[in-house]
Amino acid sequence: MELIKKAVYARLDRYISEYLSIKIIFCLDLIMSMVATFFSVAMANLCVRPGFYNDYFFILWIISAGIASIVLFYIFGSYKVIIRHINFKDIYKFVAVAFIKVLAVSAVLFLYQNHITRAPKVFLVLDFFLTVFFFIAVRLLMIVVYEVFKKRTNDSKNINKILVYNVSDKSIALIARLQNSQHFKIVGFISRTKKESKLYVQGNLPVYYVEEAKDFGKLVSHLGVGGILFSTEEDARAEQDEILNYSIQQHIKTLIAPSIDEIDNAHEIDQKQIREIRVEDLLLRKEIKINLEEVKREFSGKVIMVTGAAGSIGSELVRQLAGFGVKRLILFDNAETPMHNIRLELEEKYTELDFVPVIGDVRYKERLDFAFRTYHPQILFHAAAYKHVPLMEENPCEAVLVNVIGSRNVADKAVEYGVEKMVMVSTDKAVNPTNIMGCSKRLAEIYIQSFGLSGQSGRTKFVTTRFGNVLGSNGSVIPRFREQLEKGGPITVTHPEITRFFMTIPEACRLVMEAATMTSGNQIFVFDMGKSVKIDTLARRMIELAGLEPDKDIKIKYTGLRPGEKLYEEKLSNKENTLPTPNERILIAKVRDYEYSVARDAVSRLEKLSMNVEIDELVKLMKEIVPEYISKNSRFEKFDKQDNQ
Repeated sequence: MELIKKAVYARLDRYISEYLSIKIIFCLDLIMSMVATFFSVAMANLCVRPGFYNDYFFILWIISAGIASIVLFYIFGSYKVIIRHINFKDIYKFVAVAFIKVLAVSAVLFLYQNHITRAPKVFLVLDFFLTVFFFIAVRLLMIVVYEVFKKRTNDSKNINKILVYNVSDKSIALIARLQNSQHFKIVGFISRTKKESKLYVQGNLPVYYVEEAKDFGKLVSHLGVGGILFSTEEDARAEQDEILNYSIQQHIKTLIAPSIDEIDNAHEIDQKQIREIRVEDLLLRKEIKINLEEVKREFSGKVIMVTGAAGSIGSELVRQLAGFGVKRLILFDNAETPMHNIRLELEEKYTELDFVPVIGDVRYKERLDFAFRTYHPQILFHAAAYKHVPLMEENPCEAVLVNVIGSRNVADKAVEYGVEKMVMVSTDKAVNPTNIMGCSKRLAEIYIQSFGLSGQSGRTKFVTTRFGNVLGSNGSVIPRFREQLEKGGPITVTHPEITRFFMTIPEACRLVMEAATMTSGNQIFVFDMGKSVKIDTLARRMIELAGLEPDKDIKIKYTGLRPGEKLYEEKLSNKENTLPTPNERILIAKVRDYEYSVARDAVSRLEKLSMNVEIDELVKLMKEIVPEYISKNSRFEKFDKQDNQ
């Protein structure tokens, strides 16, 4: 029986939630209009002196009212008004239809009779008011019926009761978009401000004052709430030590709403878009702001090339550039499947975009030459690189061939084909490097900057951007931890005290694009990344967000520092090693200049050693060119000891 009830409720809900078709509404409105007219005619017939009007007079009244109603419905479109969004402006349409209907009927009756007595006039006015009343009443009745069935079907679906954190413009706008949700029922707001505790939002949603986490716990228990919904990441971060932490410990769902640009429908939010809070949401600092209009002006109508276009940073650069009105986008990468995936994504989301995927490797000048010669890019983003520290420590020749020689090849072709601007993506590991990967990126920086300063780069301006670890990038710590969690652990952390600076992929790409608009050439831009994060703390919070207990449900295993790995990363920006820019989060690094002839000859020697796989001689030369490169936890430490003897 219960299953039958649920099925009936579900079908009624599906039927009523569509608020019926406009054909049905048209018929209902016509019926209501005619009911008003029939009642008015009946009353007029009773009150008029017998024999004064014949039956044809009243029949004509009814027929003319019906014809006028049909015509006016089509003219004003009153039957098309969406019932759940009805407002006072829509009521004007109903008034206009009823008023003109009565005028039309009056005109027809006057032409037929040449005179209308007081009684029919009174009941023509009654016809007007009854028509307006019935139009509005039938819609109000539909809304009431819908709400009753929606409540019953929601109960049968075991809908999630949730509280919304904070009374703000964003949170109020959020509940307006959730009002027809089939999965969430908002029962109120919680506020940290006592004076808001007696308020009601949208007339029926109370605001509950919460002084501390235990008050929130009592409220959740009293209301039978299953989750708390944050409208912004800033709100979630503000409560991560109290309400959010309490919710995680008590297994109360912690949800976050999508940002405006993630929402497909401006009026409603899909259930899938409301997601549980992830650790990335809690790590982020205040979002970096960029001069978006300046960035669009810089790139609009230009041919832009991205190397490493299928990678984490490169693909996000491509996505953002795709929305800037570029003339053509050239995607250059040697990874076939990721390139295929980004191609499919662009074809689906950016149907008007002119883009060209080119499979190629930055180590091969000939393939690069084909891309530059064929498409003549005006702006170049160089994101192709090997980035994993332990792998590059084990394969230094490949690190140099891709990160150093590949960057040289790209820069040389940019100058040869008159590229206006080349922006290279570098890393914080290039600062006082302790590993092969970091040193290889510093060597690439040296070549590119010295080339730009040499006066031999023609019209091409060179820009370098440095930033730290990128959240969610391929092979980064959070996806790795997530995989380990799904397998039941353990989560592996190299050292209990290891810390890192983090930023998001979109932040990194915004930094790169902003730097491209700010530069006068030959500068290295760095990002103020805020506070570093302890990786052990990160791992524990991820376990808690999964509803589990660290060291009990999921073990944390310390594996020891990997070859070339630092315990603490260098801070990219401070007053001693940087210069300010108009964006307070973006600064210019102070670095030692190199003569281009010296850098060019050094890179040529590095290329020869790499091609011949002379690893020891290669590393010695790297340390000679970059004297601040001191190996950590690496077999190449012996070369530092030799230098110090």
